[in-house]
Amino acid sequence: MWKDRTKLLIGDAGISKLAKAKVAVVGIGGVGGYVCEMLVRAGLGNLTFVDFDLIDETNINRQTVANVETVGRLKTDVMKELLLKINPNCNLTSFNVKICNENIENIIGNGAFDVVVDAIDNVTDKVDLICFCKKENIQIVSAMGAGNRVGVPNFKVMDIYKTYNDGLAKVMRKKLRERGVEKLDVVSCDETAQKIDKKQLSVGSISYYPAMCGCVLSAYVVQSILNK
Repeated sequence: MWKDRTKLLIGDAGISKLAKAKVAVVGIGGVGGYVCEMLVRAGLGNLTFVDFDLIDETNINRQTVANVETVGRLKTDVMKELLLKINPNCNLTSFNVKICNENIENIIGNGAFDVVVDAIDNVTDKVDLICFCKKENIQIVSAMGAGNRVGVPNFKVMDIYKTYNDGLAKVMRKKLRERGVEKLDVVSCDETAQKIDKKQLSVGSISYYPAMCGCVLSAYVVQSILNK
């Protein structure tokens, strides 16, 4: 059985908990893509993932769905194929949409999720998703900055109001405070971001940074499920 080595660590009860659990991952790019893959490899039985984007050649350096054969395809379609090759029995639901305030309730509100993972790039959509989950008492964990860094990653789970050296978290703290959010579990890294030429429209990235952030998020989700 492909779950045998996992069972050595978490036992039959843990395997059963993961198989019954329901998780949503919003944004399946560099960070969220690894969250999806790690959760399914861990034995998660029910996964919903949301992304509106097509795979671009520039994604190949960091995204689990991206290679020379998948460029131009929907990320959600490729992710489904990838995950079913890992566990054909996993119950997968995908939404090929850009999550926003108008559709969050339809996608997340009706899912009865154990945990929601926010791996969105857009600040406005991140804040709207977080506030919805807080209002509905749905457990959520959010990815903070993983770009413009190249040193050894030291991602940690912490409250967003204790983060530092994280530009995205700084922006998010202000907006969440304005919306009355008093606490939020996030995965953040205090490695100082490199200064990138302001003429560049994109964020610099390297293969292992988003992957490490995604792995820490996955560990958070698995531990949350096992501890329930």
